[in-house]
Parts: sequence; structure tokens; C-alpha cells
Amino acid sequence: MYSLLLKNCLILEQHGNVELKDILIEKGKITSLGENLSSAGRSKTIDIEEHYVLPGFIDCHTHLGIIEECTGKIGVDNNETSNAVTPHLRGIDAVNPLDVGFKDALKSGVTTVMVGPGSNNVVGGLSLACKTSGSIIDQMIIKSPVGLKIALGENPINTYGTDSKCPVTRMGTAALIRELFARAEDYQDLKKQGKIKYRDLRLESIIPVLQGEIPLRAHAHRADDIVTAVRIAEEFKIHKLVIEHGTEADLVKDYLKEREIPVAFGPMLTPRIKMELKSRNYKTAVNLVAAGIKVALITDHPYNSIDQLRTIAALSISEGLNQDDALRALTINPAEILGCGQQIGAIKNGFDADLVVFDGNPFNLNSKVDFTFINGQPVYSKDMTQSKLQQMPPEHK
Repeated sequence: MYSLLLKNCLILEQHGNVELKDILIEKGKITSLGENLSSAGRSKTIDIEEHYVLPGFIDCHTHLGIIEECTGKIGVDNNETSNAVTPHLRGIDAVNPLDVGFKDALKSGVTTVMVGPGSNNVVGGLSLACKTSGSIIDQMIIKSPVGLKIALGENPINTYGTDSKCPVTRMGTAALIRELFARAEDYQDLKKQGKIKYRDLRLESIIPVLQGEIPLRAHAHRADDIVTAVRIAEEFKIHKLVIEHGTEADLVKDYLKEREIPVAFGPMLTPRIKMELKSRNYKTAVNLVAAGIKVALITDHPYNSIDQLRTIAALSISEGLNQDDALRALTINPAEILGCGQQIGAIKNGFDADLVVFDGNPFNLNSKVDFTFINGQPVYSKDMTQSKLQQMPPEHK
């Protein structure tokens, strides 16, 4: 059995402690943490030399591989604008794992991403969570789907309303969502009674949301749009809701806290190019965390590049976010939002060996990534090119 021993790891814990330990990895999982673990019988040992070791970073809102870099319009697959309501679209069908952005993710220590449809449609489709190393997306999946995308605010209105198609207003957007969910409830009842002769893939896609198997993920910047998303979720007894972007989420933070609704916050580094971004404030994440809301920081790649995830965290720290909270916002919080909190997002026995090694404090932007590991495999090293890593035989990867 192939095993990897990482010696002398300065593990940055999510509760603020820094501990010097060794990490034993077997079959892609962390199997032991301790001091002076023996290297005898191990397939490979790497001395980390007391550099910082963290869980691999997780970005729980991107369009990585769906909006491809360096391709132009032919590589932009995030919005199926032939119809405003497309719940049956699956992000997995549009992801190109050879997109150069995946290499940037590895170089910056991002080991897991949520990839999903865009926000031009009122209902965009199903998202997925995947690792950032591989060439076949089906083999990179952690969980699919991880949510159904809806979008409130300017984007659907600007996409369809300018042609006098619904939605022209925010009322039209909410009405389309309600109409779809009401039909899905009726369809679900008929299905239970065995009265469905032909499957409706649009309505089939809503059932996991109604049954609480996956969350409703609501693109919403303005406070009123956030509240609309909550209102619709409560009308249809949807118990899992994630607010994505949440530019004005701190204006309704007590409302969200009371309902235990998490926020995938960002992107932070974009200009205020539309009205609903006018309140964009670097301190919003600080305010949400202080209110007791589970926050994950996101890039919304490519609107912020995937390799800017750590930069966003460092910026939040400069605004007053505690370093421990910043680490949680890049690791365990997004893991839990994705429903993968028992597999990724922490350095614990039994968890996937997704790790990133920094040569200094990870939130000091002068620090560099030494290694990125996914499932115990070294997928990036600053001293070894990616092509050489790919050429390594499996027993040495």
C-alpha cells in the first residue's frame, strides 16, 4: 500500500493553535497525526522543514472551467440564455478540466471548488463540487449536485427584460421561481402516487431541493433580494438555503443569523459596475462573522481569478477579520456549505489528504506555496514543474 509521510509540519489549526506534527497519508486519506512518526516502511517521506501546513483551500462559488480562460466566447458556457428557467442544466456537462484556471488553483493551494451555472437565468441549473486536479471531470467530483442556482436582482432582468420577456421586474423573477416550485410540488405528489408516465427533467431537478437533499443557492446582492430568497424558501419549506455574493447581507445579518443561513461572500475585488454593487465594502465579511453567520470567501472565478482567494482573505484580515475566522472561511466553512464537511476542509484523521504548504504565514502575501497535495498526491511543487509531476509513476505520486 502506497503511503506518504510528511515530517515536521507546522500545522495551523482552525482554533488558533500552531502545532508541530507529522502527517501520515495512506490511500489518499490522513490516517495519523503525531510527533516523531516513523518513516520505516513508508513509500515516500517528505521533510516539510517546519513550514506551515493548512487544509487545501476551498472556493465554494466559481465558474472555473465553465467560463474558460484564453478562449473567447466559444469557451463561455455559463448561461443558457435560450430560456430564463433551466433547472435541469448540469454544471458537470460544461466543465473543461483542462482550463488553465485549474493550474492556477493548484499553484495557489485551492484544492476544491464549487462550479456552477451563471446568473443570467432566473433558475440556472445544478452545481457541483470537484477537486482541482485531473483531466476527466467525472473522476474529480466530490459531490454532484451541491445545489440549485437561482438568481435575483439585475442580471435576469437585464438579460430578458430588455426584450420584453419575463422577467422585466423583480416581481417577474420571483413569480417564475414560485411557478416552477409549485409545479414541482404537484409533480412530486403525482410521482408518489405513481401517476407520472413521463419524466420531466426540469421538475425532477427541483425535487432534491424540496426534500432537503441539496440547498437552494441564491445569487443575491441587495438586501431586498436576499430577503426575497428567504421568503420563497420559507413558502416552499425549503430548509437549506445559501446566499451567494451577499453584498448587502450585513444589512440583514440578524435576519440571516436567526435562520442560520450561510453566506458565500464575494467577489471582493471587482469594481462597482452595476447598481446592486454600490454598497460593496471590504468590511462586510467582518460584520457577518461578528454576527455569528457562517461565511465562506469566494472569488466567483473568473470575476476574481481563482488565485486571488488568499488575497481576499488577507484583505479581510486587514479590515479586522480574525485570522482563525479567515482560515475557516477558506476551509471548513465552505466544506460544510457544500455538504462535504466530513471529508474536506480540515486536517483530521479520515479526511482527504488535501493540503497546502506555505514557506511562511499563509496570510502574508510574501509567503509562497511550497506544495499542494490532493488525495495525498503532490500536484504542485514550486521546485518541480507540473509536467514532471504528471510524469511521475503512480506509486510515487
